[in-house]
Amino acid sequence: MPLCLAAALANGRAGPAVVPRPAQNLRPTQPVKKPKLLGRCTVSGLFLSFTYDSAVSAAALETFAEQLARAHAAVPAALPGPAFCALAEQVLAVLFPERATRPLAGTDAIAATLYHLQAEQAELLAQVPGLPTPPATLAADLFNGLPNLRAALLRDAEATLAADPAAQNVTEILSTYPGFYATALHRLAHALHQRGVPRLPRLLSEYAHQRTGIDIHPGARIGPAFCIDHGTGIVIGETAEIGAHVQLYQGVTLGALSVTKTLQGLKRHPTIEDHVVIYANATILGGSTVIGTRSIIGGNVWLTESVPSHSRVYHRAQLHMARQDDPAGELMFSI
Repeated sequence: MPLCLAAALANGRAGPAVVPRPAQNLRPTQPVKKPKLLGRCTVSGLFLSFTYDSAVSAAALETFAEQLARAHAAVPAALPGPAFCALAEQVLAVLFPERATRPLAGTDAIAATLYHLQAEQAELLAQVPGLPTPPATLAADLFNGLPNLRAALLRDAEATLAADPAAQNVTEILSTYPGFYATALHRLAHALHQRGVPRLPRLLSEYAHQRTGIDIHPGARIGPAFCIDHGTGIVIGETAEIGAHVQLYQGVTLGALSVTKTLQGLKRHPTIEDHVVIYANATILGGSTVIGTRSIIGGNVWLTESVPSHSRVYHRAQLHMARQDDPAGELMFSI
């Protein structure tokens, strides 16, 4: 959008507008034609000031503004996404004082905080159109599930401690591990998704995605004692089903074999049974694909069909290795 047009939109059909002045060190590599402005342009300090008096530009701007007005009117009401994500952070800090800036002192303080957070959640849910149940009832239901949520997340942390030789203790996992953090937010988002809350589950899962690089659709079903090690680049699709004691490493994709829109509502993502380990950058696709219990899927494997229980699936790399008595003699590279 030309600067003149943007300025006029911000200030009406006529009148001064303030637009940031382009950086002084930018120079075109080729001569460019001077754009035709629709009004007068003056320089004042670090800003450009425009004044418009053209009837043609006013008519064009009015038409464009009408188009934008129709687009704005058609958009659903804005959701309290940032506030809801902040609330989720507060809930995790209460459940796990390892994540809190200042742990709460005593039962009364914890009970009062939980009561306040439940009331805040009800207020935020009241701003979401299309809820299947009243906001206060839904918030009470979600907070009644917090004991089970905490127990499930502790099992996830303990599974991570058992699987990761670099982990020192559960406190380290609860406070620093991105895999645990992404799993915790997913379990919150999944609880909302199960109760039919529109849009908010996706906002929460995308918040976790932005913070960790781990993309888990809130519809994915994940069993107990789930472990994500490292985690960057993991993608878990909407209809994926993951059993108990499953370990995933960075870059794993549990995706759909086809992204045809006609498959919406159908199972498109794989099923991972209990005690499966999937190593880095493995890709497993398809709603009918089942990875049998206690299987190991090696790094960089591409799978579009099921494997039975206790399978070992590896990608065989093509390597050429040579060695002389003096390795320095082979430092010749051809690229």
